[in-house]
Amino acid sequence: MNVLVAIYSPFVMWNIPVEYIERLRREFPSHTFLHANDDDEAERLIGPAEVAFSSQITREQLAAAPGLRWIHSPAAGVGGMLFPEMVSGPVVITNSKGMSADTMAEHVLAVTLALFRRLPEALASQRSREWSQDAIGLQGNRMIAGSRVLMIGLGAIGAAVAQRMAQLGATVTGVRRTPRADAVQGVSWVIGTDGLHAALPDADVIVVCAPHTRDTRGLIGERELRLMSPRAVLVNVSRGQLIDERALVTALRERRIESAALDVFDQEPLPPDNPLWTLPNVLITPHTSGFRLDHWDAATAIFVENLRRYDAARPLLNLVDKTAGY
Repeated sequence: MNVLVAIYSPFVMWNIPVEYIERLRREFPSHTFLHANDDDEAERLIGPAEVAFSSQITREQLAAAPGLRWIHSPAAGVGGMLFPEMVSGPVVITNSKGMSADTMAEHVLAVTLALFRRLPEALASQRSREWSQDAIGLQGNRMIAGSRVLMIGLGAIGAAVAQRMAQLGATVTGVRRTPRADAVQGVSWVIGTDGLHAALPDADVIVVCAPHTRDTRGLIGERELRLMSPRAVLVNVSRGQLIDERALVTALRERRIESAALDVFDQEPLPPDNPLWTLPNVLITPHTSGFRLDHWDAATAIFVENLRRYDAARPLLNLVDKTAGY
């Protein structure tokens, strides 16, 4: 069986190292692993492939692969692959849901605490050798203990964040598309998306970690930002497309919300002229919240387990509902 491995990016950290492809070849000697480093090479090699280990299969690549039966993504998000031909076609998609939940949850805690404890201001003062005790201290250090946290999305990442926030003394409300009776550890209340507007005014921290789908695009826009408290901290570790970036810039400039920690953006890399770079109440990280030291070990291990299941005609892990988008 031919397996296409096509995991590449302009950024080195998101390119699968060659040694992991060699590992796959050793563990599955009966399969042929075809390695592509760009879109053109993937389109050229995908023709005989039955399986693809890839975070992005394009329309052109799908059309060139009449025998493709299964795609496994090394990431959780697969929205970029869900074009109509893929959704309506027979190709099964699985993902690496849950793999980055812990590291992303720790990232959310880190940036929330950084903003609550005024660390960006402290770092700026350090660089200018200025003892800004009053300027920083009189604002008051905020605490997670006693805060109200609104989790938009209660998948693996949202659940991991909620658990940690609750352990530090926050009261957590979760928003999910379909509220269910099953409990999520650390979450006091679970509401549907129809309850989002009612929940926004009371939230001290709003964490966006819902999947990017047709329904969630633009989920946080001008109306939602106006409903937030002036002391609200907005954290986005999902996709930039879930937030109206222009409306967010305006809300931050006018101090209608206190601050934002953003790991994802509508356009990546974030252009140098984007006003978010220079807003003093924004903490920017370059889409790194989901990466960990053993990232490729973990991503490859999930694919290995699923490939064994595929070979044995057993149910695959992390099957994506192509219609729902996750």
